[in-house]
Amino acid sequence: MTLGEYFEQANGFGVLATTDASGQVNQAIYVKPCFLDPDDDGTCCFIMTQRLSHDNVWRNPSASYLFIEDGGQFAGKRLSLRVIAEETKIEKIKEVRRRVDPPITEGESKYLVFFHVEGVRPLIGTE
Repeated sequence: MTLGEYFEQANGFGVLATTDASGQVNQAIYVKPCFLDPDDDGTCCFIMTQRLSHDNVWRNPSASYLFIEDGGQFAGKRLSLRVIAEETKIEKIKEVRRRVDPPITEGESKYLVFFHVEGVRPLIGTE
């Protein structure tokens, strides 16, 4: 199963952790990552607003995403990420917004930030 398939099928919630240039950590609740190319497990994206997480990824491009599946079985994934690009065209953001579950409202969604997936681990353990 690819990462894209996993995140399409799994239910739960995620936390994106970022740090600023001095190493100050921030965590924020985020929807599941979107994998636009079903054959590419190495690139995902998130819609971001002009807030601390977005500011941090441009000061320090490394981030971590922790996804906890519903059901209380301590199942999920931990992704090590690195920013590789950003898109600000509203058409592209709207396209991704429609694919995200739960849907994201237009509101402050201004950036589509692409990440290279540098590593994947289970929620618990080191498989």
